[in-house]
Amino acid sequence: ALDYSLKRWAALTRYLDDGGLPIDNNRVENLIRPWALGRSNWLFAGSLRSGQRAATIMSLIQCAKLNGHEPYA
Repeated sequence: ALDYSLKRWAALTRYLDDGGLPIDNNRVENLIRPWALGRSNWLFAGSLRSGQRAATIMSLIQCAKLNGHEPYA
C-alpha cells in the first residue's frame, strides 16, 4: 500500500495545487450510482440500438443536471 501511494503521490496530492479541486470524488460517485444500480435492468434493453439510445438520453439528463437545469420539467 505504501509503494502504491508513493508511486501516485503527485496525483494523490494534486488537489493541494488547485483549491477548486475536491479532496475526494464523492460527487462523481453519486452521479454514476444510478447507472450502477440499473445495470442489471439494462441488459434487456431489447437491442444494441435501443441500449445506445437509452445511454444517450441518460447522458443528456445528467448533463442537464450538472448545468443546473431540471431535465424532467
